[in-house]
Amino acid sequence: MRNFDLRYGGKMLEGEWNHCRIVGESLNGEREVDEQTFASLAILSERLERLSGLDSVFSEVEFSPAVQELKSQRNAVTVS
Repeated sequence: MRNFDLRYGGKMLEGEWNHCRIVGESLNGEREVDEQTFASLAILSERLERLSGLDSVFSEVEFSPAVQELKSQRNAVTVS
């Protein structure tokens, strides 16, 4: 996936891929769950909300249960 064509918005896709990679590696225990993980998760959450607002076909798209659990961990830390 890293060597895809960077024309036609590929730089944006590369950024999205980096956020997905960071969250995925955190979920798999390959990296610590840290502020960068939560920042990437926040960006992906915002993008998913925006995508859902573009067309109702995307309204059923949601994060996996593992990502939702990670998201709730951040919320628990924020409340404490």
